[in-house]
Amino acid sequence: MELDYGFDFEDCFPSMIARLGAEGFIGELCNGFRLLMDVNMGLITFESLKMSTNLLGLEVRDDELLCMLMEGDLDGDGALNQMEFCILMFRLSPCLMDMQGMEPVHHVNVI
Repeated sequence: MELDYGFDFEDCFPSMIARLGAEGFIGELCNGFRLLMDVNMGLITFESLKMSTNLLGLEVRDDELLCMLMEGDLDGDGALNQMEFCILMFRLSPCLMDMQGMEPVHHVNVI
């Protein structure tokens, strides 16, 4: 299913990495995860994602939210943990893997 949110996507991740460095960028992804997660479960759930999109004023259908979760859900539990979220964000960035000279991340805690 192709998702159409009615707005254009601009991949800002490469410029964020250039400004923040790799570890700073991962830290910002983790902050984004915490904004979207269910605080009691420590996961991004359907309910927490629906609440977040509503708070942002986005009109996203339930089936689109489910597709978002399914796209990143690697362990099949129906929710995204922090690692799954970070992996998904990297996969969704069309320019990120094409970057030349990106500083290597030797060790980054994402939890």
